[in-house]
Amino acid sequence: MAKPISIEVWNPSGKYRVVSTKSMPGTRWIKLLTDNDCRLEICTEKKTILSVDDILALIGDHCHGVIGQLTEDWGEVLFSALKRAGGTAFSNMAVGYNNVDVDAANKNGIAIGNTPGVLTETTAELAASLSVAAARRIVEADQFMRAGLYDGWLPHLFVGNLLKGQTVGVIGAGRIGSAYARMMIEGFKMNLIYFDLYQSTRLEKFVTAYGQFLKANGEQPVTWKRASSMEEVLREADVISLHPVLDKTTYHLINPERLAMMKKEAVLVNASRGPVIDEVALVEHLKANPMFRVGLDVFEDEPYMKPGLAEMKNAVVVPHIASASKWTREGMATLAALNVLGKIKGYPVWGNPNAVEPFLDEEATPPPACPSIVNAKQLGLPSSKL
Repeated sequence: MAKPISIEVWNPSGKYRVVSTKSMPGTRWIKLLTDNDCRLEICTEKKTILSVDDILALIGDHCHGVIGQLTEDWGEVLFSALKRAGGTAFSNMAVGYNNVDVDAANKNGIAIGNTPGVLTETTAELAASLSVAAARRIVEADQFMRAGLYDGWLPHLFVGNLLKGQTVGVIGAGRIGSAYARMMIEGFKMNLIYFDLYQSTRLEKFVTAYGQFLKANGEQPVTWKRASSMEEVLREADVISLHPVLDKTTYHLINPERLAMMKKEAVLVNASRGPVIDEVALVEHLKANPMFRVGLDVFEDEPYMKPGLAEMKNAVVVPHIASASKWTREGMATLAALNVLGKIKGYPVWGNPNAVEPFLDEEATPPPACPSIVNAKQLGLPSSKL
């Protein structure tokens, strides 16, 4: 017999049973569900990551929808169990869904929700923060200070890299990559080189306009270049930030050969997906090149780091906090809840999953739509005409 899972129940008499595998920030998401006749059960188990068996116990034999997390393994076992329990919806509280077997969800008729549109600026800010922290050796200096080692100013003490006038490289100039680029260009007057399969016309126009502004005020204008290959970015940029999707073509995108192409004092930042970097190769490169620095928010085998990485003084490492602003995390919880609620209610799918402001306005009733269903076409779900 399965071990009972501890839960917190809201609106016990609700018609629709919705399960959340974790407590999530804010209370609006709870109110939206309970005001719409949902019985909400929030898992309160003291585990960072729930097992498949744990989630099976939560689903039980009667469940209309589940809100889950990127760390959970959602495949055939869970989707078939949710279908048997009468469920039709699962939503990640995340923009990514690498933890989801979409084919298994399609087979069982389960709509898969995610939460894009609310993470862009927050994630870009974290990537920019890692860039500055790594370039200026802020974490090293902080640890030095706290250890009581500072006994006066020295000419060579924690000399880092000046960003102004240098080149920032962006691999993947989508929403987050472009937002990051704008921050680095406008904030530090860096030049841009980017690689993307699609031209980022809006970003190019921004850099051109900002360059003209600087020139009109007697300053050196910034420039942009769309690289013909990723390798061109790696060779030319002083700071490189990775923003690709994770698939078979981007697994270990950064490998020993590509690390060797980069400048000896380059800064590499990853706030996208851990497996785009060969972490073992990265550790070896950091050892061999002490002036090469990285800022990492994600890791190849989360929650673990590859051996040796934690000891690298030229690595800034943080625990997957790119989306960790109060507004963003509360917004993610709201969008995840509305994905599940919308499917239960039979609402259509929102036409633009990146234009989520109407769902996040706390003073207004959300539109009668699912904010973002990644397999809507496969399931033949209608689109909102709003």
